[in-house]
Amino acid sequence: MATSTVDTVIPAPRDVVFKLFSERDSLNGKLPIQVSLKKPGIGSPSGIGAQYVLGVRGIGVTEETTELVPGERMVYRVIAGAPVKHHTGTIVFSDAPGGTRIVYTMESQPSLPVPAKVLEIGLRSLTNVLIGGVRKAVK
Repeated sequence: MATSTVDTVIPAPRDVVFKLFSERDSLNGKLPIQVSLKKPGIGSPSGIGAQYVLGVRGIGVTEETTELVPGERMVYRVIAGAPVKHHTGTIVFSDAPGGTRIVYTMESQPSLPVPAKVLEIGLRSLTNVLIGGVRKAVK
């Protein structure tokens, strides 16, 4: 299993940053892909069980939110559209000087034979694209 963690500070209040990550379709226009809500979650569209498709014209990876602790933690897993046996993303939010600290970890086990280092580079790149979208959204 390959793992990648990015630890950074986003210059915005924690509730704003959490909302941008948890309501993934709010990043449309800030990412090189589209994000669409496929299935609403429990209690709110972005609640636990929410499914988002990240891609182009509805074709892409489907993520499902599996854990939400408002302002503190979000966990999702890829359930379709990627050649993985297992993929989980965990984002932890905390206050930091100048904004919100996020620790974004992706863990992935591919279903194809891919060297762990190559996969880790890919995961870090994906994480940085998502973080970049949030940075654009808070400007």
